[in-house]
Amino acid sequence: MRPGDLGPARSRQAKVVGPLVLARPRQAKNFRGSITESEPCSHHVAVRSQRPALPTVCSLSASVRKNIKMVGVLRRFNQLKALVRIRTGPGAAVLPQDVTRIHMEFAHKLNDGHMGPRKFWREALPRLKYWNPAVPMVVNRTTDNSGPATLTLYFREPGATLASDMPMPSSSNEGFAKAPAPAEGERVVTIDMKHRRSEAILKEFMDKSGAVAVTPTPQDEVELREAEEREAKGAVDRERIRRMNEEAKREKAMIAQAQSEAAAIRSSL
Repeated sequence: MRPGDLGPARSRQAKVVGPLVLARPRQAKNFRGSITESEPCSHHVAVRSQRPALPTVCSLSASVRKNIKMVGVLRRFNQLKALVRIRTGPGAAVLPQDVTRIHMEFAHKLNDGHMGPRKFWREALPRLKYWNPAVPMVVNRTTDNSGPATLTLYFREPGATLASDMPMPSSSNEGFAKAPAPAEGERVVTIDMKHRRSEAILKEFMDKSGAVAVTPTPQDEVELREAEEREAKGAVDRERIRRMNEEAKREKAMIAQAQSEAAAIRSSL
């Protein structure tokens, strides 16, 4: 279609935009690749009808949707099974009733004797919290590696009655959660963690707190073994995918280099 086909009166108002003819110049000024206010011509409709529709969840087959759901269920199931690592291992222990709260303080960086406290915090403390959710545990991390690395245990004195709303600071990464003074009817036991291995820190903690280690059940041992097997298989799969991605990148780079060399040869002819 050409502007002259619209007649002598209307041809002056028509405007050609690429392969489309818009009868309203104002709408043509706002044209950005799609027609919004005016009706598209037959060419635009034909081109648009040839575009493949994007797949949606509703357009997927029932078997594909089922597989997607099963993958999500299995992933969540494996994550729940991985909780066996928190239920068992170093730090899985039940504290006595007279332990009221726990406070840790150590530096962010590992040098100058803060490696053992950091490992105790990462491995043992989550298990202690899992088995003793009612005991407040506060961690105060500082930027001063020359400072102390201490583990403070608060005990209720025999026969003492403590308030249920005792002030306890929130954990801090900037050194703001210092160990509070013991309340009336409390006593404090402090463990020096600096320049010590996490195993030694845990042993002294178990001895001074009177905590009872949790023995893994046969089911826990089975789940722990399955979790280790899944991790080993996952490591093999990740390595295989990494090699495949590297091979694909290498092939893509070789193709790009060959194309550039061919283009250089053609331009020199």
